[in-house]
Amino acid sequence: MAMTGQHTLEAALARVFEGRMIDRASWFALTGGETLFHAGDPSDALYLVRTGRLGVFRHEPGQPSQLIGVVRAGEPVGEMAMLAGAPHTASVVALRDSEILAMPRDAFFEAARSEPDLMVELSRLMIQRARERRLGATEPSVFGFVSARQRPIRAFVERVAAAVQAMGFSCGIIDHSALSSAKEWFSRVEDSHDYVLYVAESDEPTWAALCARQVDRLFVVGDPRLSPPPTTPRRAGPDDAHRRPDLILLRDARMAKPSNTRVWLEALDPARWFHCVDDVAEDAVRIARLVSGTAVGVVFSGGAARAYAHIGVVQALREARVPFDFVGGASMGAVIAAGPALGWSDDELDCRIRKAFVESDPLSDLAFPIVAMTRAKKVERLLQDAYGEVGIEDMPLPFFCVSSNLTSGHIKIHRRGLLREAMRASISIPGVMPPVVMDGQVLVDGAVLKNFPTDVMRQLNAGPIVGSDVSQARGVDPASLHNPSWVRWILSGAWKKGPPIVSILMRSATLVTDAELDGSRAMTDLLILPMPENMDIRDWKSYDGPVEAGYAAAVAAVSTLGGPVHLMRRQRRFSDVVRPETDAETATESPRPPA
Repeated sequence: MAMTGQHTLEAALARVFEGRMIDRASWFALTGGETLFHAGDPSDALYLVRTGRLGVFRHEPGQPSQLIGVVRAGEPVGEMAMLAGAPHTASVVALRDSEILAMPRDAFFEAARSEPDLMVELSRLMIQRARERRLGATEPSVFGFVSARQRPIRAFVERVAAAVQAMGFSCGIIDHSALSSAKEWFSRVEDSHDYVLYVAESDEPTWAALCARQVDRLFVVGDPRLSPPPTTPRRAGPDDAHRRPDLILLRDARMAKPSNTRVWLEALDPARWFHCVDDVAEDAVRIARLVSGTAVGVVFSGGAARAYAHIGVVQALREARVPFDFVGGASMGAVIAAGPALGWSDDELDCRIRKAFVESDPLSDLAFPIVAMTRAKKVERLLQDAYGEVGIEDMPLPFFCVSSNLTSGHIKIHRRGLLREAMRASISIPGVMPPVVMDGQVLVDGAVLKNFPTDVMRQLNAGPIVGSDVSQARGVDPASLHNPSWVRWILSGAWKKGPPIVSILMRSATLVTDAELDGSRAMTDLLILPMPENMDIRDWKSYDGPVEAGYAAAVAAVSTLGGPVHLMRRQRRFSDVVRPETDAETATESPRPPA
């Protein structure tokens, strides 16, 4: 039988590292979190992972390190820079305790002359890795679930594993019985399963610490009714942002709404947090989508009254059974996005938006324009009525909105704090509504700097992104710029929209460059472009038309897909999600360590 490309490469590398050049190769160990090389370091060797697992990280100025690839046992790393004779373009860090072989560059080229397959297979590997990283297909596959509550979490983890298996993937669970197993056993288990879940209960601190060193991502599972523990395990990584765990607050079904989240966030400072209910199947399925890289993030652009179109998008996506796992937006898009994140039904979302924006003329409290055209007191009352004292951290689904920080010149991402205050900042169009001062910073409409924040969603979610963008829809009606008499303007009721200058200010504040818009849209996996017709940007009374336009655009976009939205970015190693029955049967058993 002919060897596959991967096996050919492994065999050739084994002959290079273990053949006549064995004296030129060196062996060393990396502890979890230790760096093999940094971006910019010279590429003077080729490395081979014997045991363990390495993470490839890209660093962007002002952003946390981003995991762009995972290198497993038997795979090389640093090959592209070594062959090119150029500095490394990314940093490589041990995700767990690992053993590494290193071959100096000149010794590798000398040995490669007698291995004609080696250079061909290395080239194929580099092309494959570049393709996978571009598609987001090199995501974590080993996850840890560490309990920070009194009740066991094993049953919850088993429900997550069963949901992963129901998607067609193989998934194994490793518990404390593997504590004395050799490193090679862990590698074999990971190689034989698509996903592996480690589980540690609260009375297993030694095993929990080992889990944190073995996994790609770590979930701390807590009870919102209890106080968080004084310390929790941290995983390996290049910086604190990557070492931070994710938090799952698993509450009893008798606890109707999430609460007490802020206490846990202050204690753990997690990277992300999720609310689940014990014994609720859909919540376990939602975590399974996180594990399998199939969680769906939905993003809505700003667009003032045109953003009503997003309501139709929500309706169409729900009809198509598209899951909402993360939700976010800018400006009026954030207002719509908050509905699904709060668990509002289609009818409740429709009713609340009609009441707050269609029936109430939100910008009708005109003011002498010293800071803005309106006082925004009416908007604040409407936001108070809609959201009350709800904290973003206590919303059932992960939610974010963005505002523009005039003090720093950067966007502000709101993921904590009072929802109504974050909304007030996100919709504060300069010149139309007064800015918001928060923590000594002056905040205005998020659409000024980031009207379609798909990049923010990508930082939170590795799965598919569905985006609805109305930023290119017609915004200012030229007919509205004719100057009628003041009397006619007041008697007609047009004053409730604000003077025509409001349209000009709103449109000017939310214009984006083609390059920025193209970049934001390119990050989506499903792009929806509603086009509300004959609608001024400040026409808050025109509701049904844009909603229908959004619904039609979403139905058309979904109809072009060949399968479910959440499977659009399937992880590598899977040529097809549907596996033979024999694979599915063997996947349901948890791996057992050697006796």
